[in-house]
Amino acid sequence: MIKTLLGQIREYRLASFLAPLFTGLEVLMEVLIPFVTAAIIDKGIETGNISQIYRYGGIMLIMAFLSLLFGTLAGRFAAKASSGFACNLREAIYENVQTFSFSNIDKYSTAGLVTRMTTDVTNLQNAYQMILRIAVRAPLMLLCSMIMCFFISAHLSCIFLVAILFLGAALVFIMTRTTRIFTQVFRRYDDLNASVQENVSAIRVVKAFVREDYENAKFKKAADTLYRLFVKAESTLVLNSPVMMLVIYGCIIALSWMGARFIVAGELSTGELTSLFSYVMSVLMSLMMLSMVFVMISMSAASGRRIAEVLQEKADLVNPPCPETEIPDGRIDFNHVSFSYKHGSGKETLTDIDLHIHSGETIGIVGGTGSGKSSLVNLISRLYDADSGSICVGGKNVQSYDLESLRNQVSVVLQKNVLFSGTILDNLRWGKEDATEEECMEACRQACADEFIERLPDKYNTWIEQGGSNVSGGQKQRLCIARALLKKPKVLILDDSTSAVDTATDARIRAAFSQKIPGTTKLIIAQRITSVQDADRIIVLDNGTVSAFDTHENLLKNSQIYREIYEAQTMGGGDFDQPA
Repeated sequence: MIKTLLGQIREYRLASFLAPLFTGLEVLMEVLIPFVTAAIIDKGIETGNISQIYRYGGIMLIMAFLSLLFGTLAGRFAAKASSGFACNLREAIYENVQTFSFSNIDKYSTAGLVTRMTTDVTNLQNAYQMILRIAVRAPLMLLCSMIMCFFISAHLSCIFLVAILFLGAALVFIMTRTTRIFTQVFRRYDDLNASVQENVSAIRVVKAFVREDYENAKFKKAADTLYRLFVKAESTLVLNSPVMMLVIYGCIIALSWMGARFIVAGELSTGELTSLFSYVMSVLMSLMMLSMVFVMISMSAASGRRIAEVLQEKADLVNPPCPETEIPDGRIDFNHVSFSYKHGSGKETLTDIDLHIHSGETIGIVGGTGSGKSSLVNLISRLYDADSGSICVGGKNVQSYDLESLRNQVSVVLQKNVLFSGTILDNLRWGKEDATEEECMEACRQACADEFIERLPDKYNTWIEQGGSNVSGGQKQRLCIARALLKKPKVLILDDSTSAVDTATDARIRAAFSQKIPGTTKLIIAQRITSVQDADRIIVLDNGTVSAFDTHENLLKNSQIYREIYEAQTMGGGDFDQPA
């Protein structure tokens, strides 16, 4: 974990080195000041030598100025290094998530990834800044102050050793308890963020079903759980302050009592005792700062593990050593393919799929919910890998292709249509970054999206809100189809992507496909038989297996499942998933 996280410091190594360097110089100046103070008392004030007072006073001013300068530089470099470290962490997490396959993404919730990139990274940023400054300053101050104390009086310095041992034992106890609690806290942050995200994204459904009270109760439960964990952690952490004060006052009392005896005995001067009081405060303040560092580290350790988990996650799907970049045509072959989302679970989503599709064919895919329609087409663009068997596009195994080349030539309009904030043109150019406006307009004509775009005040420059909330479901689907068509793919997959458009528009889209892109292999998953009955052939899936694969006419004669679905729909009623 440590190696993974520190690898993100990169260009901020110099700042990470200079911050503790200037901190060390700052500490050196601060440690020497009490020593000079003792000289002023012993050699200037008690002897009445005004020149010595001026001399050592000037030295103290110079040291104080240098301490201020070094402290300012240390703070600046620490801020630069910690902020840069956090920036690199966020970029690395985001970049790694972009490489994830669907199976990788399935391991993490969206809320969990958001928490890692915000709360967890902020915790690490604060911890790193504290490490560069306080974790360097406190041990140095402690060590230097102890050396000066032993230099002044070895006997009295034994008081500090006892105090350090007592305080160290207390800190170990506090850290052990709080680290476990904070690990749970950040998992609960995921639940809290998930509740907020789900509620906000589905606010229309919440209001439509008048479920505000239920959602409020669910959020309150998540917030209360987080509250109880924080109270439990803070109840342990508050012990830090009283224990520290006990040690500080104990040391002051012991030092006053024993120091007075040493002065009476002539073994210690007044100036030296004054210096010892300054050093004892420095020692104990250093211990207090160390305790703060330990607390911060205990909090950030859980965050660090969660971030490292994402950074160390390797994409399941990677390019082969010498990938193919050219896809000859749109042929698709499934050679005895089996697939499950959890490998080795024994529960297969697809079983022994053996299909052979010619380039340029239009293939319909029907089947009940859970029959494996989306899973089947996801394997073609290698969004997942098959457990056994092989999938070939253009006569070559999909695993031999460069992933980017494959997905550019196998264009998928997924079941859940997503638009991004930006203009219509911005969204269309996700399909082809350098597409001209004329190319975008032609793609929209093929997807029958031009008819509603032309009615908009700003036409193709109309702003789309996040998630496409200001367009209808059918309009969103047609824009997504146009976006896919801009790639000019060898294979076009529509995963139930015309379900929100009316039957007349659906028919026009299919007619445009046959006229404009006859050489593209088209796979159309549909709930309506009318959307696929004109296809060259139709695949009927049932519980992850191919029940039938033939033309519409032959399926009506030979496939009972297809015939029941067709009759249920054409006779006006009946649920697609529950044939009459």
